[in-house]
Amino acid sequence: METTLRGVGVSHGVAIGEVRHMGTAVLEPPAKQIPAEEAEREQQRARQAVDAVAADLTARGNLAGGEAQAVLEAQALMAQDPELMADVDRRVAVGSSAERAVYDAFAAYRELLANAGEYLAGRVADLDDVRNRIVARLLGVPMPGVPDSDEPYVLVARDLAPADTALLDPTLVLGFVTEEGGPTSHSAILARALGVPAVVALPGAGEIAEGTLIAVDGSSGEIFVNPTEERRAALEAAAAERKAALAAATGPGATADGHKVPLLANVGGPADVPAAVEAGAEGVGLFRTEFLFLDDSKNAPSEEKQVEAYRQVLEAFPEGRVVVRVLDAGADKPLEFLTPGDEPNPALGVRGLRTLLDHPEVLRTQLTSLAKAAEGLPVHLEVMAPMVADRADAKAFADACREAGLQAKYGAMVEIPSAALRARSVLREVEFLSLGTNDLAQYTFAADRQVGAVSRLQDPWQPALLDLVALSAEAARAEGKSCGVCGEAASDPLLACVLTGLGVTSLSMGAASIPYVRAQLAKFTLAQCERAAAAARAADSADEARSAAQAVLSGE
Repeated sequence: METTLRGVGVSHGVAIGEVRHMGTAVLEPPAKQIPAEEAEREQQRARQAVDAVAADLTARGNLAGGEAQAVLEAQALMAQDPELMADVDRRVAVGSSAERAVYDAFAAYRELLANAGEYLAGRVADLDDVRNRIVARLLGVPMPGVPDSDEPYVLVARDLAPADTALLDPTLVLGFVTEEGGPTSHSAILARALGVPAVVALPGAGEIAEGTLIAVDGSSGEIFVNPTEERRAALEAAAAERKAALAAATGPGATADGHKVPLLANVGGPADVPAAVEAGAEGVGLFRTEFLFLDDSKNAPSEEKQVEAYRQVLEAFPEGRVVVRVLDAGADKPLEFLTPGDEPNPALGVRGLRTLLDHPEVLRTQLTSLAKAAEGLPVHLEVMAPMVADRADAKAFADACREAGLQAKYGAMVEIPSAALRARSVLREVEFLSLGTNDLAQYTFAADRQVGAVSRLQDPWQPALLDLVALSAEAARAEGKSCGVCGEAASDPLLACVLTGLGVTSLSMGAASIPYVRAQLAKFTLAQCERAAAAARAADSADEARSAAQAVLSGE
C-alpha cells in the first residue's frame, strides 16, 4: 500500500529504488580505568588516531575536489583541534582509555557549544563523524559507511557526514533521504553538486525497512513508500519531460520575453570550474576563497600561491564576470592565525569582514593577489566582502580595495538583515550587492542553518526573507546598481522566477542547478515572474508562498 511522507527537497530529480540503510554509528566504548603507567602510551594512541583520521579526511577531500574539499579539510582541522586534544590528554591522565577519552571529550565539547548557543553546535553530522572515525580507529573496527551493493539503491540515513556524501557514486546511489539536516547543510550542498536527488529533515526515515521500494522527489520533498505503478509512471514521465526541457534550454539565462538574468556558478576553487563551464555558466557569482586558507590553519597562503589559484578560475571565463568573495573566516571556518578561540558565540562575533579588518595584512595580500591574477586578462573581476553590516563596513572594504590598487568592482554581501534594511546606504560605498540567502535566513530567523529541527525557518520561501531580498533589489535599482543572489535560494527553479520578479539582476548557484533554472526561466515572462513574486510576498508562510507562486505561474 502506497504511503506518502514529506521532508525538505534539497536536490532536484527523481529516484526510484530499494532502500539501503547507512551503517550504524560506532558503539560507545567501555568506561574502563587504565594504570597510570599506561597513560603516556594511550595519549600517543589517541594522537596517532587523530592524525590518521585528519589525513584520511584530507585525502578524501583531494579526491572529491571542489567544494567538498573545503568541507573535508575543515573537518580535518576539527579533528586536530588543540583544545579537544588537550582535554583528551587530561582524561587519559586520570585513567581513561584513549577511545573513552576521545568519546567523552567530544561529548563535553558538544554540550559546551550547545549551551553557549554556538554556530558549530548544529553541525551534528560533522562533529559525530569525526568522533566516530577516531573511536573506530582506536577500537580497531571498520568505520560504518555507505553500504556495499552491486545494484543501484536509495540511501537512507539519520544524517550523512560530508566525508560520505563527497564520495558517493551517483551510478549506484540513486538518491538519498535523511532524518536530520536542512536545505543549506553540507550534505545538501554536496548533493546538489553531485546531481543526486535528495530529501532531508524527514522524521521517521530510519523506520523504512531495508529493501523497501521508494520513490524520492528531490524537488517537492515527497517520499512515496511502495509507490503504485501509476505513481511510478507519473514520476518517470515528469522526469523525462524535465530532461527534455533541460536539453532544449540553452544559451544565456533569460525570461520568455527576453529579460536577461545572467546565470552564474558558485565555485570553491579551480576544481569546480569544468562543471561550471559544461553547465553553460555565464561566469562566477561566488568564488569562495576559503579553500586556500584551510590547507594550513596556522599560516596564510603566500601571495604566489593565491595568484596561481585565482588566475586558474579567471582564465576559464574570458569576457565573463567573476565575483570573488574575500576570505570568510570565523564561525564554522576557524583559522588559528585569524580567529579567536574563546568566543562564546562566533556566529555573532568576529567573522567575515570583521576578521579581515582586524588583520589588514591578510586582506591586503589577498586583494593584491587578485589584482596580479587579473593582469592582462579580459575578465570582468568583481570582489565582495562577506558579513557587511552597515555603510562603515562597506567603506572600510572599498578603501582597502583602492589602497591595494585593485582594478575591479567592489561589492558587499547581504547576509545580515541590517545590510538589507539599509541597502541604499551601503550602496553609497560599493557598486553591487550579492545576497547570501543561507546566512541571511539564519540571522533573520535566529535559526542555525545546520539544525533540522528549525528547517522550516531556513526555507528561502519564507515571506520575511523575500521582503529583505525585495528591499535590497529595490535599493540597487534606485541607485542604478546590480543586486544578485548567490545563496542556495537561486538553485530552486521556481524560486529563481520569484527572485527575478523581485528585481534580482543575476542568479548564482551550484553548476548542477543551472540547466534547471535556465529551463524554468525560459517558460515565463518578466511580468509573470513579478506577479508570482507579489503573490509569494503576500503569503504568511513558506508553504503558502511556494503554492501562491506556483498557482500564478501555472495559470490557476
